Amino acid sequence: MRTADLITQKLTAAFAPQSLNVEDESHQHEGHAGHREGGQTHFRVYIVSNAFKGKTRLERHRMINGILVDELASGIHALAIHATAPGEGGV
Repeated sequence: MRTADLITQKLTAAFAPQSLNVEDESHQHEGHAGHREGGQTHFRVYIVSNAFKGKTRLERHRMINGILVDELASGIHALAIHATAPGEGGV
């Protein structure tokens, strides 16, 4: 399974998002630290979920990182997170 699909599956199960977009940006990092042949190392996540209501940006990032702990430990070099609650905008 592609890493982007696995991220999508895990975040969907954990947060029941209203919207979720996972972008593989690995191709933008060729020749940089953490890049490897075949990509699947650098990702950007846009997620809107009620689970983030009342949470700080740091709390939201920790929630997502906690769900993706195995992926972060075994191949993801960079993960940019844009997490909002419905109605907050920014996504």
